Amino acid sequence: MGDLIKVSEIFGQDVFNDSVMQERLPKKVYRELKKTIEEGKELTLEIADVVAHEMKEWAIEKGATHYSHWFQPLTGVTAEKHDSFITAPLESGKVLMSFSGKELIKGEPDASSYPSGGLRATFEARGYTAWDCTSPAFVRHDAAGAILCIPTAFCSYTGEALDQKTPLLRSMEAINRQALRLVRLFGNTTSKKVIPSVGPEQEYFLVDEEKFLQRKDLIYTGRTLFGAMPPKGQELDDHYFGTIRQRIASYMKDVNEELWKLGVTAKTQHNEVAPAQHEIASIYDQANIAVDHNHIVMQTLKRVACQHGMKCLLHEKPFAGVNGSGKHNNWSIITDDGINLLEPGKTPHENIQFLLVLTCILKAVDIHADLLRESAADVGNDHRLGANEAPPAIISVFLGEQLEDVLEQLISTGTATHSLKGGKLQTGVKTLPDLAKDATDRNRTSPFAFTGNKFEFRMVGSRDSIASPNIVLNTIIAEAFKEACDVLEKAEDFNMAVHDLIKEYAIEHQRIVFNGNGYSEEWVKEAERRGLPHQRSMVETIPSLVTPKAIKLFESFGVYTKAELESRAEIMYEHYAKAINIEARVMIDIASKQIIPAVIKYVTKLANSINIIKSAGDVDVTVQRELLEECSGLLVDTKNNLHVLMELADQGSAMEEGKEQAEFYYYKIMPAMDALRTPVDKLEMLVDKEMWPMPSYGDLIFEV
Repeated sequence: MGDLIKVSEIFGQDVFNDSVMQERLPKKVYRELKKTIEEGKELTLEIADVVAHEMKEWAIEKGATHYSHWFQPLTGVTAEKHDSFITAPLESGKVLMSFSGKELIKGEPDASSYPSGGLRATFEARGYTAWDCTSPAFVRHDAAGAILCIPTAFCSYTGEALDQKTPLLRSMEAINRQALRLVRLFGNTTSKKVIPSVGPEQEYFLVDEEKFLQRKDLIYTGRTLFGAMPPKGQELDDHYFGTIRQRIASYMKDVNEELWKLGVTAKTQHNEVAPAQHEIASIYDQANIAVDHNHIVMQTLKRVACQHGMKCLLHEKPFAGVNGSGKHNNWSIITDDGINLLEPGKTPHENIQFLLVLTCILKAVDIHADLLRESAADVGNDHRLGANEAPPAIISVFLGEQLEDVLEQLISTGTATHSLKGGKLQTGVKTLPDLAKDATDRNRTSPFAFTGNKFEFRMVGSRDSIASPNIVLNTIIAEAFKEACDVLEKAEDFNMAVHDLIKEYAIEHQRIVFNGNGYSEEWVKEAERRGLPHQRSMVETIPSLVTPKAIKLFESFGVYTKAELESRAEIMYEHYAKAINIEARVMIDIASKQIIPAVIKYVTKLANSINIIKSAGDVDVTVQRELLEECSGLLVDTKNNLHVLMELADQGSAMEEGKEQAEFYYYKIMPAMDALRTPVDKLEMLVDKEMWPMPSYGDLIFEV
């Protein structure tokens, strides 16, 4: 047994958090910094110098030699440039260790090689990182030593956001302003701030590193481009919440300890539905910290896996035929003094403020369903959304029986007079207690589900940043709050006006509410009848970013400019085409260099064995001949389909980057990739396993 870990002692030990600042900073400096964090007051360079000095001293005590502005460019992953604390050598030959307020507040990484979607020319290199003091700095320990990581925003020389953090912070300010207007209307004079609160659930796969390194498709793309289903998959549901194997349990223990040291509230861990699939969830935090922490979670999952001889796969669909991985974005809005605006109470029909908030959200999601769908769009997510494992690619809202009943009362009579009660859950076993039952069941097929005092957005891909969906949620709901407040602030009779507004929103936007089976074909037809958008792929969602409606929304709240939206659309088209091009090229490489030679070797061996057996006498070789013919036929199909894919890949690469190229990859190259995979997967089931050039699905997901 190893040393016992006391979570309370290690939690946050590598974070420059409030308790560390209170202990190390002069009282005046601490108070000024807190005003900046809590009230948005500008931080003076004088104060920043003191903070920087103490942060540096604290980091050096933790073993740090370098610091880094840690930011989130539009690549989908985080970025960092390390600078040491040393200054120019003294005459004695020794060096000083220093870190100034200017270095803390602002960095200047080269911006030329990051995606900008036309906002910056390649030769225009200057970009700035700005300290996000609301998200605590931390010291990360890895093979590079100890690095002081300072969460920052990243913008261009001309001020446009080149990252996920900047628009997220803008959207948080937008919803704060409008939500404060709303609560003031209901008599709340004490709350000073309303904060979007987020708790992400992260799914992932673990595979053996040695087997991973034998699969070029996993190495280059994060998913298997070929692979036949094993004899057993997830049919028995025996992996879900099953006993965690010792090798995985040891890994999870180390992950938790690393995360706790960094102040990440890793709470829940369990086996997920698919073999080799697992999940980790964190406790809620304000949106920008939750985004930062989720990036830390993903990086830690991958780093610790290597230490245990495994690889962590965050791709949304690493294995065809078994469940993919998502990331559930649990979203709520809470005041600085702890009031959850999505808490319905025991009698939601009497909670007028809650009903207004709820119907505003229905309005926002209905009007901007296309934007919410786009916020979860990703190349890998195209393989997952709409399958019988994840929400469909149609946005709808699940409210549950209790709230749906209240809504129906409002729609039919204009007044809600009662709320359904939960009652008791009687187990029928004398030794078990009767349990208090919620008034509403859950719906795991809904993409946007109300779950007690929050909404769970279930469409986000497992490797994606949760910044994008939260930017959209914050902004579209800020708009709905603003429009409601504009009406109510002018009303002569507030009670009558709020009553009418709740009823109006409930009636006008009831089409977005669906409590049934989101996986069914009937729902697809019903959604079409209701006029709800059904965007099946990432390519189909991208135009939503640059509609006049979207531009007006984001510009009116200062979250994105038109140029920033257009740049993001361009980046997404480029990313899609490049990702599919890489996958196509990897398929071509594997088929040409590994699969076709292996099959030729096998059929040659089979043909030779037939000749040897025949020469030995009158022996029936029907089975061998049939197998030879079947493999040879599939080999021809493989070669022909490979040739088609090669020609299309060359054609796609020669096209100009943009929408037309992305659509070519989606409508032409993706089907060609599927066509190549079909005979190869059949061959895997026929060719001698010893001669097949890569580990099978069974090897990967059952032998971890």
